[in-house]
Amino acid sequence: MFDLRYHVASLAAVFVALLIGILVGVGMSGKVDDAEKKQLKSDVSRLNAQLDAAGARRATKAREQEAGREVVKNAYPLLIADRLRGDRIAILFAGAVDAGLRGDVERTLSDAGSGAPARMRALKLPIDATQVDSALNGELRSYRGDAEIDDLGRKLAGGDTPAWDALSTKLVEEKAGSFRRSVDGVVVVRTVKPQEGKTAQFLAGIYDGLADSGVPAVGVEISDVRESAVPVWSDAGLSTVDDVEGPAGRLALALLLSGSASGNYGLKASASDGIVPPIEQLPAGG
Repeated sequence: MFDLRYHVASLAAVFVALLIGILVGVGMSGKVDDAEKKQLKSDVSRLNAQLDAAGARRATKAREQEAGREVVKNAYPLLIADRLRGDRIAILFAGAVDAGLRGDVERTLSDAGSGAPARMRALKLPIDATQVDSALNGELRSYRGDAEIDDLGRKLAGGDTPAWDALSTKLVEEKAGSFRRSVDGVVVVRTVKPQEGKTAQFLAGIYDGLADSGVPAVGVEISDVRESAVPVWSDAGLSTVDDVEGPAGRLALALLLSGSASGNYGLKASASDGIVPPIEQLPAGG
């Protein structure tokens, strides 16, 4: 699959070729001498050669990408085995639970030896700021108000049990597991459209808090998602995987959760760090 950069390059090449053709046609129909005609023909030949070379490079790049994905697919069971053995991983849905995406993440954890998620929370979005404020009492009163909504998100990202308990009925649509024990990594999935206003501030606080939590935090999505959350997650400091539905994406997620080099991985132009992170050999004994 070509990424967006190569589609754009292809379209640009077509438009350039059409433009040259039009100019040449006009030139040939006018009063130009033989030398000018010869120069125009030479220019067209040169540009055609450049376009052919660009096409060959795109084809080669596509074959390299496909070969890389095939290698990962074939080696996937060996590469992912035991990467997360003993680790406790949480899943946070920004929006309702998506069964398909949840299955992709849980398969990753299972294949990597972690087992079932330690906990899962799905947030009701957009938030009702008035109801949230009404639930913030006692020591949590300081988080009331629009100016504090991002700080509230950071507090929740840190796994603060009293805050989650106080806000569960206002913010949580579906849940599993508890906050009694810490986790070794967090997977973030967005199932709603990009948010605005207070909800956007709240989510930004959560993403920032997860990025600063000291454990790997990874935003994941499928390759054909309509509106990518990768730019938002990346700006907040989260690592990202844009093709979690495939073996390469699941391997990338497991590697990131295990502490591999952070970054943006996958198949799209936004995957600036490659298809998967560097694969390090596991210590003897897993």
